[in-house]
Amino acid sequence: MPLRFERTWIQGTGRFLPGPPVDNDGMDAYIAPLTRLSGRIKRRILAENGIRARHYAIDPEGRTVHACSAMAANAIADCLADARLRIDEIGLLACGTSGGDALMPGFASMVLGQMSAPPMQTFSSHGICASGVGAWEAAAASVELGSHAHALVAAAEMPSRLFKRSRYAARGYDADFDAHFLRWMLSDGAGSLLLTSSPQSRAGVRLRLRFMHQRSFSGDYPVCMQLGLTPDRSRSHLDYASWQEAEADGALFLRQDIRLLPHLFDVGIHEYAQLAKDGWLEPERVDHFLCHYSSEKFAPVVDELMHKAGLSIPRERWYSNLTTRGNTGAASIFIMLDEFLRTRQVAPGQQILCFIPESGRFTVAFALIEVEAADVPGESFSFRPAGIPMPAADDDVIAPPHDPADAPEALRHLLAELAAVWHSYRSRAWRTPLIRKLRERRFDQADYVRWMEHWIPQVREGSKWMREGAASVLPPYDALRALIETHAGDEQDDYMILFEDYRKAGGCVADIDLLRRNPGGEALNSYLHALAATPNPLGLLGAIYIIEGTGQRIIPALLPLMKVSLTGAADGLPADAFRFLEYHGANDEHHLLRWLRAVEIVLDHDADGAGARAIIDTARRTAELYLMQFEHITP
Repeated sequence: MPLRFERTWIQGTGRFLPGPPVDNDGMDAYIAPLTRLSGRIKRRILAENGIRARHYAIDPEGRTVHACSAMAANAIADCLADARLRIDEIGLLACGTSGGDALMPGFASMVLGQMSAPPMQTFSSHGICASGVGAWEAAAASVELGSHAHALVAAAEMPSRLFKRSRYAARGYDADFDAHFLRWMLSDGAGSLLLTSSPQSRAGVRLRLRFMHQRSFSGDYPVCMQLGLTPDRSRSHLDYASWQEAEADGALFLRQDIRLLPHLFDVGIHEYAQLAKDGWLEPERVDHFLCHYSSEKFAPVVDELMHKAGLSIPRERWYSNLTTRGNTGAASIFIMLDEFLRTRQVAPGQQILCFIPESGRFTVAFALIEVEAADVPGESFSFRPAGIPMPAADDDVIAPPHDPADAPEALRHLLAELAAVWHSYRSRAWRTPLIRKLRERRFDQADYVRWMEHWIPQVREGSKWMREGAASVLPPYDALRALIETHAGDEQDDYMILFEDYRKAGGCVADIDLLRRNPGGEALNSYLHALAATPNPLGLLGAIYIIEGTGQRIIPALLPLMKVSLTGAADGLPADAFRFLEYHGANDEHHLLRWLRAVEIVLDHDADGAGARAIIDTARRTAELYLMQFEHITP
């Protein structure tokens, strides 16, 4: 499952690219041809990957100019300057790489030593492209949990040392295509992020981390990219009597089985589709897509797979610096993010999705970043994917209508399932265009009027389908019939209060019969009337849970935002233009207590659990239709 973040921001970014850019003609001075075939292989690979320039931390003689740990330290220095923080304010350093300067100790320890930094916690993540994301997630989790106020993340790669011509001498410069391939693909560099729980403004915005997700498919696929195994992967370099023997047998060549690569993007997009299905991301809301692909050849592959899944992100929203910075493995996403943020403008409400596939043995990783206005309170909006419970910090704001922990034992399981439905609904409602306009202070009088025009005819129907449902209740649920009738009676004239609010707010339709539900409201109305006509429509209690919960939980949170937006100016709305919302915020709690008694009546006779399941299923369907109604309000 993805790891959700509520209190973690990106405060700074940095990168370090060693030496001047090296173009395709200049590569031979660093990565010399091995045989007469090398030039042909080079041209073929460069034509496909599209890389025109890259950087190397070695000189043309093969001598190391910048160690891997030194590149990470330089990227961190750049990041600290960007964040305006000192190294002694950092509590954790998390680093990722596929190969540092030493086999032991951990890379983070080597970087900390390189900087002569004060004592702090370190974390080293080893792998290939996703190792940097592993370090990122570990650092973010420490900030989220309050272990550290500030944490640094760095990733660095220096594969050029493996590609020097001398490395192939032990085999007479004989290398198969898989060993040739990466010589023309990978290059050196480092990137860094600074994460914080107390963000400062960055050009008027802040970058809040929303979720991170990593998943390995190593159990499904053989090794694709490796260093330290023989070409057939049957023997480790440590199994040889000496390093010389391992080198002579090709166990120290960096290889990639390119025949497996298409599968990587297939599993990656399947994982992306699952994240969308589960409500963690909405492709149409992704404003910037930073995709780490190793070759320009794979960009249309990713695009086509997304399109086939019905989850495409327009190509004009994609960003990559592969062609000018090269493929720097674990550091790529950090170098990309740093350059993106320094060269592109982002605006509040925008989302940045990072996608990092790793070909080692197939791992995919995602990170979602949301841009927010610098003056928005840190806890003003809680991102919540489908089915994910609210954190304690938000429970007092928009908690589920009933807390399962406080309920009688017989009700706890049902209320727990309903709470999961609620959190999914609340999160998605909070991200609809209408409520986003409220949160971003863009909500105006026309929005309020339009909302009521769509809502009034829906509210008008409430007492009707409730009475139809009560009439359909049969023994042994006689007591339920009376409760539903009472509830319908309480609400039968509420729509007139809403219509009066509408007129006071400037609504121009004088005849209430001329107001029409939008497509979402029409679908909800049809569904509830049809359900009410069935014998013992116990599921209607699930619909009431969502509808009354909206009035008792969500509306009170929205009302202050509405009043700020609509009553402040001299020509603002009068205070009594919000009577319906104020009334329901205050009284729906009593309605929900009545609802709880109705549920107890159902469970008293629910030997097979069918009644409870009907309530849950109807709550879920009602939530979907209510969301559709929200979506159709804003044009």
